[in-house]
Amino acid sequence: MRISLAAAFLLVPVIASADPLPSWNDTGAKAAIIAFVDSVTDPDADTYVPEANRIAVFDNDGTLWAEQPAYFQLLYAIDVLKQKAGADASILTSDVLKAAAAGDMQGIMARGTEGLLEIINVSHAAITAEAFGANAHAWLTTATHPTTGRTYAGMIYQPMLELLSYLREEEFTTWIVSGGGIDFIRAIAEDAYGIPPWQVVGSQGNTSYALSGDGTPTLTKDGGISFIDDKEGKPVGIMRHIGRRPIFAAGNSDGDFQMLEWTTAGDGPRFGLIVHHTDAGREFAYDREGGIGVLDRGLDEADERGWLVVDMARDWGRVWPGEE
Repeated sequence: MRISLAAAFLLVPVIASADPLPSWNDTGAKAAIIAFVDSVTDPDADTYVPEANRIAVFDNDGTLWAEQPAYFQLLYAIDVLKQKAGADASILTSDVLKAAAAGDMQGIMARGTEGLLEIINVSHAAITAEAFGANAHAWLTTATHPTTGRTYAGMIYQPMLELLSYLREEEFTTWIVSGGGIDFIRAIAEDAYGIPPWQVVGSQGNTSYALSGDGTPTLTKDGGISFIDDKEGKPVGIMRHIGRRPIFAAGNSDGDFQMLEWTTAGDGPRFGLIVHHTDAGREFAYDREGGIGVLDRGLDEADERGWLVVDMARDWGRVWPGEE
């Protein structure tokens, strides 16, 4: 019998307890989450929300799994690009592609979003959707992070796994809404988080349909970007895929600001959550500076907007699955 990563991580260790969030410290953050869930699931309360409207959306990078020293999809793209360049160096037609093939992260980041998209464009093209998903899954479950030694699929946050499970037990539908590529996240979402691929919203590249020489229908990733699910794009992506405003939204950076803003602007009870990376010892500490996971406006406006800022060092008793 196959057991998903999410299920396995939630089973280790298992302690008989009524606590729905055992890896969260008993701070105000945990209390606020439980109070909100209680308020919207009590049928006798004025704040009751029917099950069909209990929609929760989560950013992925930096919210459900780590994102340092770079987005995992970028690290995957660099590995793929290196392999392709080893077979055909002529594909390295720009400075950013040459930097990626050389593992020069400074050279990559100097080109900003445009450079990142160019790397993904070359590394993610000319492959069937099925083959891409299989390759991404294999990489996520076997390649290891440069500082933790964990597989990338193992660098999901235990407290967030518990939160996803808790919400689903209370009849919420949980969705991923990420700036990352939709196909990359779908490759691992069900195993890692218990979220099926049809409940993933993400940035999308171009895909084409054709019949192969023997008449087999094939979907091929063609490179390019057709939709970026970040910042203002996140509410747009939610409406395209879900068609209803969530009541719970979680993110960690200013790229999630509009998603939290739109979610919490709706009528009735609403909840906005920001994961603040404050734990340099167990994970990473960063917010206002750098090119990955910048959290500036979100920190400045969270209090006035009523959003919960989760301090990782203070509010989480454990960060990684299997950690004592």
